Amino acid sequence: MQTTINTAILVSGGGTNLQAIIDASGRGELPHVKLSLVLSSKEGAYALDRAAAAGIPAFVCSKKALGSQAAFEEALLEKLSEYQIDIIVLAGFLSILSEDFVKRYENRILNVHPSLIPAFCGDGFYGLKVHEAALARGVKLTGATVHLVNAETDGGPILAQKAVRVYPGDTPERLQKRVMRQAEWKLLPAALEQVAKGLAEG
Repeated sequence: MQTTINTAILVSGGGTNLQAIIDASGRGELPHVKLSLVLSSKEGAYALDRAAAAGIPAFVCSKKALGSQAAFEEALLEKLSEYQIDIIVLAGFLSILSEDFVKRYENRILNVHPSLIPAFCGDGFYGLKVHEAALARGVKLTGATVHLVNAETDGGPILAQKAVRVYPGDTPERLQKRVMRQAEWKLLPAALEQVAKGLAEG
């Protein structure tokens, strides 16, 4: 029986959530997770440096360079297959995946979203835009959600949520940092371990 589950982290930028997973693994909090692969949708993403520092194989699959969604997803699937990946984590991955792609990894793709779904989610809500919308609405609580990915943007089953307070005078940037620190970086590694444990124990 497989005791650790081959996991790929898909990134597009700085990789702070990737780092949170690497750190949790280093602390022994992910006993059923093997960090096997990092794939970036952008050349030069700092997340690639984080992967290299942690000794995780990392590659770039750029839709722009590959020319089409089909070629992009084919390149992703090729790498995922090569490294025998069972779980995919979208950690600040800004490319949309097709329904066909998602179906291949049904209930095995995790995403972290910087709000309490169903608030401030769906098409067009990502990154700072989510926090700008929360502040514009005047909410007193926001947070983060880890969910399984399905065909609907931010619409898959919720695995974990954590609330974070909004303070008077918050800027989108300040709120984003607090949500990352207090919610995203804690929820995502824990939810990943939960899914991996379920697969390992089958």
